[in-house]
Amino acid sequence: MTKPPRKPSKPLLGEADALLRSRPRRHRDPDQPNLPFDPMPDRIEPCLALLKARPPKGDNWVYEIKWDGYRVSVHIEPAGIRILTRGGHDWTHRFPAIKLAAMWLPVGSAILDGEAVVLDEQGRSDFGLLQQSLGGRGGKKMSSDAIFMAFDLLYFDGHDLRNSELSMRRHLLEDLVPADSQNDIRLSEEVEADGDALLRITCEHDLEGIIAKRRDSPYRSGRLGDWVKIKCIQTDSFVIVGYEQSTVARAGIGRLLLAARKGKKLAYVGGVGTGFNERSANELRKQMDKLIIGKPAVDTGRKRNAVFVRPDLVAEIEYRAWTHDGKLRHAAYKGLREVEDDTAIHEIV
Repeated sequence: MTKPPRKPSKPLLGEADALLRSRPRRHRDPDQPNLPFDPMPDRIEPCLALLKARPPKGDNWVYEIKWDGYRVSVHIEPAGIRILTRGGHDWTHRFPAIKLAAMWLPVGSAILDGEAVVLDEQGRSDFGLLQQSLGGRGGKKMSSDAIFMAFDLLYFDGHDLRNSELSMRRHLLEDLVPADSQNDIRLSEEVEADGDALLRITCEHDLEGIIAKRRDSPYRSGRLGDWVKIKCIQTDSFVIVGYEQSTVARAGIGRLLLAARKGKKLAYVGGVGTGFNERSANELRKQMDKLIIGKPAVDTGRKRNAVFVRPDLVAEIEYRAWTHDGKLRHAAYKGLREVEDDTAIHEIV
């Protein structure tokens, strides 16, 4: 008896984007020669994607949607299933649905590389929903909503595949995890499309971005450029309500404290500690020192070494997403907006 599939989620991209269909599945050649037996690795350091501004060009690159979740590897072993985080922590107990789905895969031993995600109603991965399902930052809950998007196969029935080309690894993975699977382990499909066009359409659908991979590359641990990530970046204007002091950061600014509009009031949305250079940090510090106040304009929670300022300065902030508790994720400072711009401050709905 097999486990019934979940109710299918809505398609990731609409019918109008038919060019994004993945290529047809290929079947394994039964005459393929056997490979020598290899011992199963206890853990494999992941191959990491290098951040680039634009997709690479050339026929040797293939594309996938970038998933916004936790990078994990699923180990199917004679002794049982193990689900390891990027840092090597055993989170098998936190992803019970993925563990159960792995037990049903038609393989004796394997290591699958992929992303644990929670999908929203439109079929998009949502890091905030994943965080919530696990109990928030530092939480210890199990997530029954998380599924595993598999995008590589590193070990397969006694054979270490890391020295094999990506195209061969994907060939075997597609036999193991069918493209039409709606179970808790699903295939992250390769997309045949022009990289620039795919990125544009991906961003229009409010996805995180795309991943480009070299067809002929082996699986190499680390961030070596065989895989490239191109993200859809969001930019908005936020009010600066203070900063955390630092003895090592430029101009003593460890992190800016930011707020957005919520109705007629301001609400704290987190901080930003990257994106400064020497000049911009010094400029910021001079302007903020003229606006120091004793009591914060918004509730920022308990902050060590914080200096609060009048909410007169507006910063342009680049960020990737929001956390489930309404804070900016992966934010970077881009510069101050001029008063003459009549800047629209980000509003929280």
